[in-house]
Amino acid sequence: MATLRFSFGTMGSGKSTLALQIHHNLASRDLYGLLLTTLDREGAQVTSRLGVAARAIEVVPDLDIYKLAVDSWPIHYLVCDEAQFYSIEQCDQLGRVVDDLGVDVFAFGLITDFRGELFEGTKRFLEIADERVAMQVEARCWCGARATHNARVVNGEIVYTGETVVVGDTSDHPEQPLFGDVVRYELLCRAHYRSADLGE
Repeated sequence: MATLRFSFGTMGSGKSTLALQIHHNLASRDLYGLLLTTLDREGAQVTSRLGVAARAIEVVPDLDIYKLAVDSWPIHYLVCDEAQFYSIEQCDQLGRVVDDLGVDVFAFGLITDFRGELFEGTKRFLEIADERVAMQVEARCWCGARATHNARVVNGEIVYTGETVVVGDTSDHPEQPLFGDVVRYELLCRAHYRSADLGE
C-alpha cells in the first residue's frame, strides 16, 4: 500500500542526503520515479552539503504535481525535497498521487522558519501525511546543545521579522555584496535563538 511519508528537521539534519539516498536506492532496483525540489541553493537539482547532487524537477508555484505524476506514468515513487516551500494545493496533490495512483511519496522539509513558526507546506504535510518522521541526525548549536531553530542573520544580526522566504548562505563568512544585505542562516538552540546569541 502506498504511503505519504514526511520527514522533517532543521538545517543540517541530513534531509537532502536521505532524499538522494532513497532516490538512488529505488532507481537502482529498476523502479522509475521523479526527484523534485524547489528553491534549492543550486537550482534545479537536489544537493547535499556532503557534496552529492542529482538533477531534479523544479516545483514552481503553478506546477500541478498530480498531473506531473499522471503525465510521467508508469511511475513508482516521488521524492520531494525542500517540501516546506510547497503550496497547500501541491501537498494535497501529493496526497492524491498516493491515494489515486498508488505511488509512494517521500517528502522532506524544514520544520520551522526563521521566526520559529511552521512553514505552510510543513503544516499541511503534518496534517495529511501517513507517516511523520523526525530526522535522526541532530544538528548542534554553537554551544553544543541540540539545535532547534534556523535563525536568519542579516548583516551579522539575528532578525525575527521579514519575508518567509529569503535565500541566504549557511557559510559563517559569506562575502559582502557590493549592494544589499548579507543574509545567512545559523542553527541555534532555543535559548540562544531567544537571546540572539551567535556565540561570536
